[in-house]
Amino acid sequence: MRMERIDHFVLTVQDIEVTCGFYSRVLGMEVEEFGGGRKALRFGEQKINLHEAGNEFEPKARKPVPGSADFCLITDVSLEGVTEHLASCGVEVIEGPVERTGAMGPMESVYFRDPDGNLVEVASYSTR
Repeated sequence: MRMERIDHFVLTVQDIEVTCGFYSRVLGMEVEEFGGGRKALRFGEQKINLHEAGNEFEPKARKPVPGSADFCLITDVSLEGVTEHLASCGVEVIEGPVERTGAMGPMESVYFRDPDGNLVEVASYSTR
């Protein structure tokens, strides 16, 4: 068996509407409703499904809690553009730009937190 790519992952959040607002405003993700009113954040060929803490969809992670995720998203925007956009949205960059190694080699990254405290890394290979 060989894996090709990530299709989606799940974030457990305190408030789905706050999360949707943040990811659509700050990261340009499209809010999608599916399957009985569930919500997801779509970008590229991937999506992030959202579960409300205490009201998770089954099956779920063994210990789903808001703020426990740490993930990296790739952009084709310069990191200077990313940091300027984050500042204009009132989002504090907690680290970066810094050099990192991603799945495809060297990249540059910036880190910030979403409303639940998840660590979000936005990286670019094109600036290398």
